[in-house]
Amino acid sequence: MSNKIKKNIIKNLHSVYDPEIPVDIYELGLIYDLKVNSKGFVNIIMTLTSPNCPVAEILPEQVKQSAKKAEGVKDVNLKLVFEPPWTPDMMSEGAKVELDMG
Repeated sequence: MSNKIKKNIIKNLHSVYDPEIPVDIYELGLIYDLKVNSKGFVNIIMTLTSPNCPVAEILPEQVKQSAKKAEGVKDVNLKLVFEPPWTPDMMSEGAKVELDMG
């Protein structure tokens, strides 16, 4: 069940974008860790493209709300970290192609 919930969360995260980059946050590699337990409690560790990101106040909340919308989710705990710092190497191959970096 937790794998199905995790897949639904990831699907939802594909609709969350950093407004400065035309690639969703999951493909950008901003989600460092995503765990779902058997009771539907979710732990997400994420970062931003930079600590001074202009959407630092709203993007984590958008991620949390997006995850909460997935069927079977009871609650979401989100931790914002800056170590290790995000680099373009963390993007998926598809994101790199989309941004002409691949």
